[in-house]
Amino acid sequence: MSKRGKWVRASLGALLCIAVAAPVAYANTEHGKVHKHRQVDVQLLGVNDFHGQLDVTRKVDGKEVGRADYLAAYLHEREKQNPNTLLVHSGDMVGASPPVSALMQDEPTIEFLNTVGFDVGTLGNHEFDEGYKEMLRLIKGGHHDATGDFAGANFPYIAANVVKEKNGKPLLRRHVVKRIKGVPVAFIGVVTKDAPKVVTPAGVKGVKFLDEAKSINREVKKLKRRGIHSFVVLAHEGGFQDEKTGEINGRISEIAKSVNDDVDVIMAGHSHSNLNTTIDNKLIVQANCYGTSFSDVDLTLDRRTRDIVKKKAEVVNTYHEGVTPDPEVAALIKKYQDKVEPIVNKEIGQSADEFTRTANASGESQLGNLVSDAQRWKMQTDIALMNPGGIRSDMPKGKVTWGDLYTIQPFNNELITMKFTGKQLKQLLNQQWAGDHASAPKILQISGFTYQYDPSRPAEDRVTDLKKADGTPITEDQTLTATANAFLAGGGDGFTVFNEATDKVMGPVDLDALIEYIKQLPQPFSAKIDGRIQKVGN
Repeated sequence: MSKRGKWVRASLGALLCIAVAAPVAYANTEHGKVHKHRQVDVQLLGVNDFHGQLDVTRKVDGKEVGRADYLAAYLHEREKQNPNTLLVHSGDMVGASPPVSALMQDEPTIEFLNTVGFDVGTLGNHEFDEGYKEMLRLIKGGHHDATGDFAGANFPYIAANVVKEKNGKPLLRRHVVKRIKGVPVAFIGVVTKDAPKVVTPAGVKGVKFLDEAKSINREVKKLKRRGIHSFVVLAHEGGFQDEKTGEINGRISEIAKSVNDDVDVIMAGHSHSNLNTTIDNKLIVQANCYGTSFSDVDLTLDRRTRDIVKKKAEVVNTYHEGVTPDPEVAALIKKYQDKVEPIVNKEIGQSADEFTRTANASGESQLGNLVSDAQRWKMQTDIALMNPGGIRSDMPKGKVTWGDLYTIQPFNNELITMKFTGKQLKQLLNQQWAGDHASAPKILQISGFTYQYDPSRPAEDRVTDLKKADGTPITEDQTLTATANAFLAGGGDGFTVFNEATDKVMGPVDLDALIEYIKQLPQPFSAKIDGRIQKVGN
């Protein structure tokens, strides 16, 4: 829908019945009094980490949330509160998507963003899953053999810290300036500089990711010379906020402290968490993920100084109760559901219960065990290791379809077999608390062995009592055959010990292995936490 069409929709009311959810977080800062006639009130509605979840319903506090048609209904209703409203996003709108979007090269998600009327967005690391050329095709338009011609996004994407490796030229525009009642507001986009650590090497081939804060400051300095003093950063980088203290732990906090003081608002992403606080006088807000919530940032501009003089934010859950889904987006979803239905609804098996990817206190999950077991079974190795971030959804009870399994494992990662020693395995497991994992451990899901770890021990020596599944101790000089997906096998997520493995051989795609494994299990099949990973001590 065009921008003009968006305002028409708002004025007609669209017959929506909205019960606006109570905010889950709230922040408010003010720089002083401004005469009313000098004020311009602006509303920013933000989404992050949507991941193509067009038709996926989730639950928050036991209530249904999510789905693109409900998110659209909320956004349209909020737009009516302020004629000066801009829709923005902070990256990862595509990638790791369910079949309704992924099987169509994520074009349906871009079409959704166009339909709702987004004004500006930035890149996330998942926009690079199929390489930067496919990312540019999705944004700028072009031809794909699987889907034909595509027009692309009808709003700008910005990225100040992504450049081509061969010549240093920016991949996209670094910023955009929006004039609101004559007052210019600059939007600067950045994606986490750690993208190469969380994307397969093929995905980031040919591009470089520069320091986020330095890239933002470069743009601010340049734009200030043009008389611009209102700055909003769309940053695909995040953190986690302590519910009691409000403090944020994560790289977005470091970025906020490092960027120019003229930056007033940072709309974050990447960590799939709720953020809403102020650091160094920068308002930081992030709205969880998957369209289960959105951020509403209200700004007051001073016409004379051209500065943001007041800012506040809330994060709103997209509860379904009492809300009429947007009919235009609902029709869009159905169109693509019908296209992929023959593949998606094919039954693979019957599950005895709902199996979740939620980890216990030690870091072990039902679904993690099932997926890693499938990979070890398919590749016939001693052990298997799986990154928890590669398991994207829970498994439903009862009928399990191809689409359910694709939603759980959407990356189409090849499985890799390799060899390493017991000593290297121990070093690898200790990396779960090293580097970027120090504040947020990333516990790998495992099959074929067990171990204990003690958080009170030094990070490089927490793992003890390594044993095979049959209870046989794993010695340091023992050689093991192992399976991991191509992302992990290439040292992804900071697990660099994988790069020391030998005799690497490529196998089938992880999804195919999971499908074959479930088909051969007794039905209905089960998955359980069985103590493979045990946390001991304090």
